[in-house]
Amino acid sequence: MGERGCCPPMYLFRSEPMQLVQIIIPIETAHLTVSYLGDLGLLQFKDLNSEKSPFQRTYAAQIKRCGEMSRKLRFFRDQMTKAGLSPSVKSMTKGDVDLDNLETKLGELEAELIEVNGNNEKLQRTYNELLEYKLVLQKEQAERFLFSRPHVPHVWQHEGTKRKGSYEVHIESMFSFSWIFHPTFQAGEFFYSTQSDAAAQQREIEVQNVGEESINSPLLLEQEMSTDPSKQVKLGHISGVVPRDKAMAFERILFRATRGNVFLKQAVVGDPVMDPVSGEKVEKNVFVVFYSGERAKTKVVKICEAFGANRYPFPDDLGKQAQMITEVSGRLSELKTTIDLGLVLRGKLLQTIGYEFEQWNLLVRKEKSIYHTLNMLSIDVTKKCLVAEGWSPVFASKQIQDALERASFDGNSQVGAIFQCLHTKESPPTYFQTNRFTSSFQDIVDAYGVAKYQEANPALYTIVTFPFLFAVMFGDWGHGICLLLVAMFFIVREKKLSSQKLGDIMEMAFGGRYVILLMALFSIYTGLIYNEFFSIPFELFGPSAYACRDLSCRDSTTIGLIKVRSAYPFGVDPTWHGSRSELPFLNSLKMKMSILIGVVQMNLGIVLSYFNAKFFRSSVNVWFQCLPQMIFLNSLFGYLSALIIVKWCTGSKADLYHTMIYMFLSPTDELGENQLFAGQKTLQMVLLLLAFVAVPWMLFPKPFILKKQHQERHQGQSYQPLHSADDSLEVEEHHDPHAHGEFEFSEIFVHQLIHTIEFVLGAISNTASYLRLWALSLAHSELSTVFYEKVLLLAWGYNNIFILIIGIIVFICATVGVLLVMETLSAFLHALRLHWVEFMSKFYEGDGYKFLPFSVALLGEEED
Repeated sequence: MGERGCCPPMYLFRSEPMQLVQIIIPIETAHLTVSYLGDLGLLQFKDLNSEKSPFQRTYAAQIKRCGEMSRKLRFFRDQMTKAGLSPSVKSMTKGDVDLDNLETKLGELEAELIEVNGNNEKLQRTYNELLEYKLVLQKEQAERFLFSRPHVPHVWQHEGTKRKGSYEVHIESMFSFSWIFHPTFQAGEFFYSTQSDAAAQQREIEVQNVGEESINSPLLLEQEMSTDPSKQVKLGHISGVVPRDKAMAFERILFRATRGNVFLKQAVVGDPVMDPVSGEKVEKNVFVVFYSGERAKTKVVKICEAFGANRYPFPDDLGKQAQMITEVSGRLSELKTTIDLGLVLRGKLLQTIGYEFEQWNLLVRKEKSIYHTLNMLSIDVTKKCLVAEGWSPVFASKQIQDALERASFDGNSQVGAIFQCLHTKESPPTYFQTNRFTSSFQDIVDAYGVAKYQEANPALYTIVTFPFLFAVMFGDWGHGICLLLVAMFFIVREKKLSSQKLGDIMEMAFGGRYVILLMALFSIYTGLIYNEFFSIPFELFGPSAYACRDLSCRDSTTIGLIKVRSAYPFGVDPTWHGSRSELPFLNSLKMKMSILIGVVQMNLGIVLSYFNAKFFRSSVNVWFQCLPQMIFLNSLFGYLSALIIVKWCTGSKADLYHTMIYMFLSPTDELGENQLFAGQKTLQMVLLLLAFVAVPWMLFPKPFILKKQHQERHQGQSYQPLHSADDSLEVEEHHDPHAHGEFEFSEIFVHQLIHTIEFVLGAISNTASYLRLWALSLAHSELSTVFYEKVLLLAWGYNNIFILIIGIIVFICATVGVLLVMETLSAFLHALRLHWVEFMSKFYEGDGYKFLPFSVALLGEEED
């Protein structure tokens, strides 16, 4: 939720106090009232008609009507998208638009647009058909048909063939040849030449078949073929175009279906042509098929239809051919003009729609959401009113009442709406007021689970701890500056980018721009502590405290370094970088620092669980959960943290691994050189005893106390004094969950046993889990060093400008791709895990549900 000026100051620690309200609304002002409440956006309506189906509700017809208008608007949007237009955002006006008039207008515009589209499609299809017809008739393409070499004819393995040269040619059937157009002869010459070839071969077949009957004779001899051979042969023809990818199959099927009693020639069309049916550009061939007889014609027509071949008439007379070409060209010119005018008309119509589209769309969506909300209200026919129930923040009572009064006044209602608060045992929704800065951190917490009503909110601490833990793993102030530039780019262009539709990754990065900003700032801070700028150390805060004793200092241990001045004032001394002791020193530093950070954050989680128990008035959780958890954790790992600090302060060489291991194995043995202070042995024995006592302290008392409370409640103490109206909701809501219903002691005990084991083992595993801060910080530093030394410095050492440029490019790509993208994502995910598992598991239940008010302002952000 965005922060509003009317709201009280923002508190993120606990959710806003909520109340269940009931509103009785007169029917005549119901629509206006819900509209005003939607403008306010502070009331979440409850569905009082959940047992009814959507079709049985009061305002189902109005919702269906709005749905039909939404369909029309989606149709308009699709049409504008296809035309390359976008709705005008600046066109939204404040003028009132009547829904009835809008419905009529949308219907008229839809009918007009459908008619225009239909006419354009018909004209375009006719235009495409004429283009293909022109290809069949066109002089140049028909001329190219004649004077090119034919392709090698297809060889059909069939009895009754004879060898001719190196090819086997069928002597009983007409052949199918493919030709390439040659720009020389007239279309009529091609047609008549092809026709005469087909007629000659037909006569040859007839003559050969008159004297003999064999199994190889064509089966489809027509009646006229059995007459006098000297009679003139009459051949029919079919011409058209066929898709090129189907041409070979088309040719073979023609031959097989007619047993070779056709004559086919094809020509390749140079450029793809627009298919009249699909409207897409397709590569095609022009074909002419000569046949003899009606049965052959029927088969050829069916095959053409099956292969999607478009057939066009081809006149026999040369004069008619020339006349038809002229007519087709003229008709194409007229159609082109008509189509252009139709597209201009369609564009103007879509521009008119686009100018008002956003206003219409918002109005329809608002009306649809209002009627959906009205369907959630229960209707009282006798009293002519609607009853609404819903959740609202306590601070919003005055604003809701003002909205109800305004609706009654504007609706000229003689009876005003009635507003009253209800008392319930139902759990209220969780509502945190967030702004642009805090919303992304709240989303991180909500991804784990929505906080229970008025439970302590981890987002308040996540604002600081999340970017800090990220920076511990990512510490390099050079890389931090790069992240800062990315975050500043998103923030500076915030208004422009928020109104644009970004990709999934960009949308996610833009939504977390303030998280990236804090991650960058903390990375610069930790980078200054680590003294690393793309793995290069700098003396920013003064000179180093150490100097080399001799020239071999770089390859020696710290013994080769002499302390010549006071300690480096801030961060790691730059002299440590590059020395042999750099890795052991930084390993020790970062590992101990990770343990300290982990113990502090886990203690913070236990402290927050204490505040939750105090707020919900659960003394059992205070004494038998929070307190033993605090004792157990700090008896072991709090003590380890204290030893780390003491060792840093005293400069002792004590082995902390040895100390912690033998604290369990041999607690009575002397510490010897591992002793850091007097009385350490006694303190360790006391802490170890407290840790062992804390385990049964967590396990046994709580289930028995809950059982006793349940028995007392059901043995004459079930009557309790009435609470005041102010705190009745909270008391009923946060009462012990086992106060009512059957009490299963075994279930409660097993649950407590699991919780105890989980905490005891988790205290160890969670502390070890924080060592990922050390591991990822070390990996990031070493990768940065490798890219700097093995790429940039290596390229610099060749004294070649070309190699140097390549080295710089490789260094930049590796830094951006690996360190600024992959390492950023890795550190982000590990910081996320540390918060969700190690920190929030100590106190956060996350079993609530969000406050989702009816708000008109949110409609523009939602998809249909």
